[in-house]
Amino acid sequence: MATMSMVGVSVSGFHNHHFASSNSNILTISSWKPVVAVLANKNKMRVPFELKQGQSRIFHELPSGLSMEVIVQKKKKNVEVEEEKKSPLVFVHGSYHAAWCWAEHWFPFFSASGFDCYALSLLAQGESDAPDDSVAGTLKTHARDIADFIHHKVQSPPILIGHSFGGLIIQYYISALGSDNHDEENRYPKLRGAILVCSVPPSGNSGLVWRYLFTKPIAAFKVTRSLAAKAFQTSLPLCRETFFSATMEDHIVKRYQELMKESSRLPLFDLRKLNASLPVPSVPNCPVDVLVLGAKDDFIVDAEGLNETAKFYGVTPVCVEAVAHDMMLDVSWEKGAEVILSWVNGLDK
Repeated sequence: MATMSMVGVSVSGFHNHHFASSNSNILTISSWKPVVAVLANKNKMRVPFELKQGQSRIFHELPSGLSMEVIVQKKKKNVEVEEEKKSPLVFVHGSYHAAWCWAEHWFPFFSASGFDCYALSLLAQGESDAPDDSVAGTLKTHARDIADFIHHKVQSPPILIGHSFGGLIIQYYISALGSDNHDEENRYPKLRGAILVCSVPPSGNSGLVWRYLFTKPIAAFKVTRSLAAKAFQTSLPLCRETFFSATMEDHIVKRYQELMKESSRLPLFDLRKLNASLPVPSVPNCPVDVLVLGAKDDFIVDAEGLNETAKFYGVTPVCVEAVAHDMMLDVSWEKGAEVILSWVNGLDK
């Protein structure tokens, strides 16, 4: 019998359905006889993200048997939008984040604009299962997990949106789509477009680090202390400086800091192995339209990193003023959302 992984529940014998109960520590399933009662485990995140109205949490089982958390918000039924069907949006987070980071502001915005939205938590992040390893995966394994979800759960070619290291994973996905290896290419469903938000560039983050060391040594020290040493988890000022605008109120920074502390049980990658595998393979004839979006006040990805990514895809980058690295959570989160909405609406025109 197959074993399904659920929100704190494991039940043998059920296929392709996940059931979550938030009202009781006991889940009772009566579709088979005898009745099966299973004790529920606690959520993986000790600081849970409370879903907003119209949002739901599902779990997608991967070929490995591990399950990925997916937060979903479908387009609003009463919204006045054009009759043509809009491409679904699939969001991929970066380090120390999970699906929740998209659900806070951008999900309500885009669902109100007529888009079905899906945000994935990569393995060992958020409420997703973790592999038996020291890291969550590689560019290839993460990209294949995304591809598997799209293949089974998304009905039409989506627009993939990735932030920070999530953007680098999407770059690998795009390279696989344009690969001469047709067996590899066929593993990845087609995309309608791709949006790279404050993305790590194709060469990785090592170039960013070295530039900071030589041109901004104090900033380099802060970034290293904040991210590599995880000091953002205990220092509110450093968390704000790393991810958000200076005007964000303390209680909001504190809330996001607590969520980020709980979002990652394993590193997304082994950075040494990752950097050895980069840059991502070039794509002479890019199979998808790409938007490269940066933030003027980004403390992590500098202007040169943004330009590197844009040059790689032969596009002009768009840099949003007065917004920091976590564009989707920042004080002026709507600025980036509106740029994306305009670009997406222009794809078919």
